[in-house]
Amino acid sequence: MNIKKGVVALAGLALIAGACTSSASSSPSGSGASADRSGILIEVVTHGQASDPFWSIFKNGVDQAGKDMGVKVEYSAPQTFDMNAMGQLIDAAVNKKPAGLVVSIPDATALGPHIQAAVQAGIPVISANSGSNVYAKLGVLTHVGQDEGIAGQKAGSLMKAAGVTNALCINQEVGNAGLDARCAGFATGLGGKSTVLQVDLNDQAGAQQKITAALQADTTINGVMALGPTGASPAIKAIAGLNLAGKIHLGTFDLSKDVLDAIAAGNLDFAIDQQQYLQGYLPIVFLTYYKLYGLMPGGGQPVLTGPGIVDKTNVATVQANTGTTR
Repeated sequence: MNIKKGVVALAGLALIAGACTSSASSSPSGSGASADRSGILIEVVTHGQASDPFWSIFKNGVDQAGKDMGVKVEYSAPQTFDMNAMGQLIDAAVNKKPAGLVVSIPDATALGPHIQAAVQAGIPVISANSGSNVYAKLGVLTHVGQDEGIAGQKAGSLMKAAGVTNALCINQEVGNAGLDARCAGFATGLGGKSTVLQVDLNDQAGAQQKITAALQADTTINGVMALGPTGASPAIKAIAGLNLAGKIHLGTFDLSKDVLDAIAAGNLDFAIDQQQYLQGYLPIVFLTYYKLYGLMPGGGQPVLTGPGIVDKTNVATVQANTGTTR
């Protein structure tokens, strides 16, 4: 992750927002359209609960963008990874006739009809976090996130460079297209043996036991890749419990305070940072300007927020700037 670039990007967006606010009587094209934003509602529906360490940062971005843009934002997510429930939430959001809709797309088969219904109802839709490979087919305007396959390959190449030849990919939501793509990309980048191990992170003790059992069953495993902060925690404990710290390389996707502390302490090799704050922030900005002026960046191409790498070489800088960028 490049903290300075992230700060500059946010500062630039703030300047743009301020400029547009101060010129409320006219649009960028000079057409005289009103920039009153008090009636603009943007709905956000994701598969991640705001209480989750990752998604809380995403929601912080959503909330801050709403404040910066002067629009109303409403965030909702199912209680668990439940595509039926998420589909219902999307339908409920559409029924409010918002000015825009932001969705994550972890399962296009299940969520596609609900998203297409929103598009057919004339609601502008942007996907965020997951859905980079399917958004265009569903009529979504653009996608904000990282290409999970590319990010996975990067993680695999880092493990390969560290000498890993046999690895576990810890997947807490098998069937989640984004997470599955991470493991598939990781296997490609690693080039060695990579086995997907499914765990239930709602049961941290059980997840630790399952990782421990896998490491005991195959003593040639010398790498473990977690797909998120809550997956990294039981992996760290499992490795430490077997006295294999320093012998098994461990990486994760996404940042949290615990992840940064683990990297600083030498218990975690690296983290892939997709900058989820921007994934929450940017769609609100884009949809606001689309509503006001018909503007949309990228020409339909995805807006990539990652992957960035956080390791021992830059973790102190990231820790020092965490409060300002997230």
